[in-house]
Amino acid sequence: MSDETPTKQITQRCGFVAIVGAPNAGKSTLLNKLTGAKLSIVSPKAQTTRFRVLGILMRKIADVSAQILLVDTPGIFKPKRKLDRAMVAAAWTGSEDADITLLLIDSQKGITEGVRAIAERLKTTRRRTWLVLNKTDLIERGLLLPLTQSLSELVPFEHVYMVSARKGDGLDDLLDALALALPDSPFLYPEDDLTDLPDRLLAAELVREQIFLQTQEEIPYACTAETESFQEKPDGSVRIEVTIYVSRAGHKAILIGENGSRIKEIGQKARHGLASLLERPCHLFLNVKERAGWDEERARLRAIGLDELD
Repeated sequence: MSDETPTKQITQRCGFVAIVGAPNAGKSTLLNKLTGAKLSIVSPKAQTTRFRVLGILMRKIADVSAQILLVDTPGIFKPKRKLDRAMVAAAWTGSEDADITLLLIDSQKGITEGVRAIAERLKTTRRRTWLVLNKTDLIERGLLLPLTQSLSELVPFEHVYMVSARKGDGLDDLLDALALALPDSPFLYPEDDLTDLPDRLLAAELVREQIFLQTQEEIPYACTAETESFQEKPDGSVRIEVTIYVSRAGHKAILIGENGSRIKEIGQKARHGLASLLERPCHLFLNVKERAGWDEERARLRAIGLDELD
């Protein structure tokens, strides 16, 4: 008889997990925390994310090796502009294409009108939906069970998890459960990939994040950023040119700042974040152009990763 111990067979699983919810529920923070990388931009302002962002995460538990394809979606709200409609459409497409949908709820805000509308639509899709209560570190524990019960009356959730995306509380249990719940499938991406977003788009997004963080009121929502040039240099660095489109001349003046002080600060911080993400030196050059009605142009929407709408 052979003394060799049989090798345990490892099962491969792979699937898409969409993170949906109202603006500012913490979707981008959750994606970044789960993947351990800055893939989706984050700011305290609502509606920061404008398109679907894919985060690729490997997770092993017992005899299962899973590739979890996390999809961060724009916050769902009542759209007004073509840009808004494209953002909301991207969010719902992300959910409809997923194997599992995570409805992320800000525990402090509870069941708002927006949350109720999202829940009603999720109920009609009859897809696998899990409830994830976020920011549970900021609310009394005794309030979580009644909130869970009220939400479960709106949608028949398959599972419920309570987490703090900011602190990382409860995320290991959530990831283990997702790894075991995904369908048997070969991996769809190389195991060392973090996202399918092109570097050009990541560069523009990090610039836009700084606009959200460094400007106020309507300006972040009236701007977009596009990478015009992305050149690999012989020394391993990269030269990047990004154009920021604004709706009004006044917005252009505010973004540039006195003697170019604000645009310089935006560029410095975006360059630092990009160099960390790409793991190489980056030379970032910013240009600000006034372009009224950019948020109604199909070309501008395609450039920032949104599909056309009829």
